[in-house]
Amino acid sequence: MAIVYLNGEFIPADKAQVSVYDRGYLLGDGIYEVIPVYAGSAFLLDRHLQRLQNSLDGVRIENPFSDAQWTGIINDLIARNNAGDQSLYLQVTRGVAPRDHIFPIGVAPSVFLMSNPLHPVADSWKTDGIKAITTADIRWMRCDIKAITLLANSLMKQLAQDAGAQEALLLRDNYLTEGSASNAYVVIDGVIFTAPKDEKVLPGITRDLIIELAAQNDMPLHERAISESALRNADEIWISSSTKEVVPVTLLDGEIVGNGKPGPVWQQMDILFQRYKQEVI
Repeated sequence: MAIVYLNGEFIPADKAQVSVYDRGYLLGDGIYEVIPVYAGSAFLLDRHLQRLQNSLDGVRIENPFSDAQWTGIINDLIARNNAGDQSLYLQVTRGVAPRDHIFPIGVAPSVFLMSNPLHPVADSWKTDGIKAITTADIRWMRCDIKAITLLANSLMKQLAQDAGAQEALLLRDNYLTEGSASNAYVVIDGVIFTAPKDEKVLPGITRDLIIELAAQNDMPLHERAISESALRNADEIWISSSTKEVVPVTLLDGEIVGNGKPGPVWQQMDILFQRYKQEVI
């Protein structure tokens, strides 16, 4: 039985209980992080903790722990779940209070962490790429906050599932924002493009690393708005996330992307990413 952390205790997952008055349950009032763990080591933990702080600030929840305390809890949970490769989920809600839209005063945040096995993406995703669809971006206007209110994302992800695809790429005002559970990129004439950081895009940890790796290895990359037309005529399309790393898209809305195989720019970036990962774990 997996061990979870809930409000100061490490307990078996089947023993974990939260109040029905928790604002996360009643109002979706909380934020989360997903942190990949390789060989028992949390990957890019300092960056995840900074994004956690940014999300907490964005919804006006006081951070219940210092970075050192978070690190201790996370490392303890990893060890209790047999180290190895894991996907660590961390959630902070505003806490338990009578249901009201106004923020309660003097309420302690609720903190929950769990760990699941982290499985690498299927080999076919890297040799053949994945299928994606496009759909209207129906989310709220603060997508830079990693909020637990993910109904819109779930609806769009389900559209992809229903279409036999692995991801939905989101269009707002005829421009690409990101994926339903990922950041997104296009390659045109050897140049990588990804949407700029603003309130419509989650500041992805993997996205930031890709930008850094591109800069360090003379791979041209621009943070620039990507039109729907540019998306549909791209030579390559990728997605990235903390648990999926960097994955090529080779079929979009039933149309072949590029030559229908993962492109050379993605292949170079994947090599760089894997090399970086091995250097830091």
